Amino acid sequence: MAAGAFAITAAQALQPADEAGHAGGHVLYSAAYSHYARRVVQARPDLPAILAAAAAQPLTRAWMQARLQALHEPSADAEESAKRSLRRLRAEVMCAVIERDLRGLATLGEVTGAMTDLAELAIQHGLAMLGDDLAATFGRPVGAQSGEVQELVVVGMGKLGGRELNVSSDIDLIFLYDEDGETQGGSRSLSNHEYFIRLGRRLINLLAEVTADGYVFRVDMRLRPNGDAGPLACSLGMLEEYLVVQGREWERYAWIKGRVVSALDTPHAQRTAGLLARLTTPFVFRRYLDYGVIAAIRSLHAQIRSEAAKRSGGLAGHGVNQRSFNIKLGRGGIREIEFMAQVFQLIRGGQDPALRVRPTLEVLAVAVERGLLPAGQAGQLGDAYRFLRQLEHRLQYRDDAQTHHLPTSPDEQLAVARMMGCDDWQQLLARLAALQEPVAQQFEATFSDPDAAPCEALWPGIVFDDNAAQAQDNPEQKQDDAACGDNAAPCQRLQAAGFTDCTGLLDRLRAIASSLRYRALSESSRARFDQLVNRALDLAARQEDADSTIARFIDFLEAISRRASYLSLLSEYPQAMDRVAQTLHASRWAAAYLTRHPQLLDELLDSDALAGAPDWAAFRKRLHERLLAAEGQIEQQMDILRREHHVETFRVLLQDLQGMLTVEQVADRLSDLADAMLEATLETVWRQLATRHRDTPRFAVIAYGRLGGKELGYASDLDIIFLYDDDHERAPDVYSAYARRLITWLTSHTAAGALFDVDTRLRPNGAAGLLVTSFEAFRRYQLREGDNTAWVWEHQALTRARFCAGDAAIGDRFEALRGEVLCQDRDAAALRDEIMQMRRKVAEGHPNPTDLFDLKHDRGGMVDIEFTGAVPGAAAQPGRTRS
Repeated sequence: MAAGAFAITAAQALQPADEAGHAGGHVLYSAAYSHYARRVVQARPDLPAILAAAAAQPLTRAWMQARLQALHEPSADAEESAKRSLRRLRAEVMCAVIERDLRGLATLGEVTGAMTDLAELAIQHGLAMLGDDLAATFGRPVGAQSGEVQELVVVGMGKLGGRELNVSSDIDLIFLYDEDGETQGGSRSLSNHEYFIRLGRRLINLLAEVTADGYVFRVDMRLRPNGDAGPLACSLGMLEEYLVVQGREWERYAWIKGRVVSALDTPHAQRTAGLLARLTTPFVFRRYLDYGVIAAIRSLHAQIRSEAAKRSGGLAGHGVNQRSFNIKLGRGGIREIEFMAQVFQLIRGGQDPALRVRPTLEVLAVAVERGLLPAGQAGQLGDAYRFLRQLEHRLQYRDDAQTHHLPTSPDEQLAVARMMGCDDWQQLLARLAALQEPVAQQFEATFSDPDAAPCEALWPGIVFDDNAAQAQDNPEQKQDDAACGDNAAPCQRLQAAGFTDCTGLLDRLRAIASSLRYRALSESSRARFDQLVNRALDLAARQEDADSTIARFIDFLEAISRRASYLSLLSEYPQAMDRVAQTLHASRWAAAYLTRHPQLLDELLDSDALAGAPDWAAFRKRLHERLLAAEGQIEQQMDILRREHHVETFRVLLQDLQGMLTVEQVADRLSDLADAMLEATLETVWRQLATRHRDTPRFAVIAYGRLGGKELGYASDLDIIFLYDDDHERAPDVYSAYARRLITWLTSHTAAGALFDVDTRLRPNGAAGLLVTSFEAFRRYQLREGDNTAWVWEHQALTRARFCAGDAAIGDRFEALRGEVLCQDRDAAALRDEIMQMRRKVAEGHPNPTDLFDLKHDRGGMVDIEFTGAVPGAAAQPGRTRS
């Protein structure tokens, strides 16, 4: 609803005779619709004028600071004075928020942002005042190691951390400090631990104690390590040990929104905040895709909903027409939207820092940008979230109560309906139901228990129970029984399932069951592994070559068995398991590729990505952004390059196996991908080269062979050379170091695997030549100017050469030179003899000792075709100069 539309609706709801909304000559929507605001206005005659002025513009942190200063009353008891001024400020902010919101002037972001600013201001003001008061007696806490003054770091969790604070919310806090030690400079001394506990207790009292002026914020400390049983304040070392040893899944979700809300205006505070981020980030965001969170969130959500139903006497159920529906925890409620946003963060946030943002709506926007969530679904979630949060605020405006239940009183229902711009309660319920139903459906689709296809549970019983499913005694079976010996019954079951080499398969299954790897699996991982083995047996048995398919399947499952996240993914998404079966069955190379890079399983979930053509411009942009985000972290950047390359290669492979691409299309896409990876690697390596002498290198990569001809295969290496065109005196040394570093980045094996094998022997003078060549030297070499000149086979190689990455100006000059070389007049007979001689040398270097036909090197194979098409007699056929 437009801001103005709501204001008109609210204004129409006010009755002219209603004195509640009139105070001090001002019409106050807040006093008309909020019992809380009415009480505050009646207690403070000066407030109507303040609210009328405040409602004219968005509430800001600066306005709050000015009002706090104006409300301050000097006193010998600074703490009591702060309590009073903060509570009076809170009343002003609350009433001003209500006023602007009900007038339709404030967005949801302004409302939650104002309450968050108030909380941060109160915390920071309180810490400064209380710290000075404690210092008068105990001095300042000093770190035993650094000798620096230590500060209490207050972490805001939940909606405070996400800057999404409700108007009547408590605040979830955690108190941390960097170093142990003792206070110095006071009349008495305390350990830093005791000092910060005292400071924390007084801060809680300052904020939460209910006085004649009310309270500032209720404070919840239960998210700290060990909850209520843990110390009120803990060191970073204590927190780290706790997260590593005892950190639970729900604490990962809580720390997603964790943010330092105490002041960061000193170097020590900034450094401590940085240490905290480095400590909590790997706890929350796992390095690999983490699909185990789906089952964990499903379980947590069930517990939360069960507890909510108990607390409300069974009235907080699933339907909005129930007597007391909970808009936060009920079906299609706020929590379900938050969980759907968090699942993207927890699964992928370790690899994509953009998903580590805290506000729920921002997470949904990133999910759309990353192609993880359709824009239409994100729009439904966003609309529902905004509506529910606005409704939540209006429920809380009534009495400043932390409630999420729809009212049961007809008078309250009508008031809330009108606050939401509805004519009556039924209209509000209809709008609510229309928004919640898509949320509930999306949540259930995401977190429902997977409906795995039913199949006979052969594993692990077939290994441990030789009497399982005894075969009927019939003459046709006796010969097979004799061949299987003691394995008769298990073999019969495997044969009945569709396998031929039953003894070999049974031996393989028994080896798994007795292996240390299988026995070491956790209970949950073993249950998932067992489920997947049974599913694999069922899927493989449906293939014509069931024996080879199950062998590949077992190799694959053994490779991922220790990765709980991959087991979870395949358990949660049966369709992914179906696609794994298709991939393993289709190609031995594809099976080996997926087994080496199981992180690619994630791609099996994205049907849209498997159907369309790649958008290389978008791919280059995304890759550039991810590499920049990891600037300075070389290993992480190398892994990013490898993962992105593996993902795109796998997408091509899947489309290829499904018959969606021609051979030429496969080669084109793999070649375009290699070009993009080379370009990204060039940029990244140059930025990190300490000896670089210019912002942009005048350096180019020239592709030969399969890459040059845009005929790249899945396992092809890259035949490339390096040219530069730079007169700087250090250019040869700089570009030589650059090329060596580039090759290292391309060929090194990291945790994510390798990127490419690289062959640079086609450069002038081959392996004996310089790694990088100036363009002028390359030109003279190819045009045979001077003593050191190119051989015929090097001109032949130019037929499939092209510029592929780097300085485009050098690329243009190379293409012109290439055309000049290939269009030279040549003695056809002499050229034919040289080419035949070269072909014989290639054949001698690749003998085939088997009876099988070598597609590439045997007579009549691909090399013969390439030699035939590469005759550089282009003077008579200029059109053939382009490979």
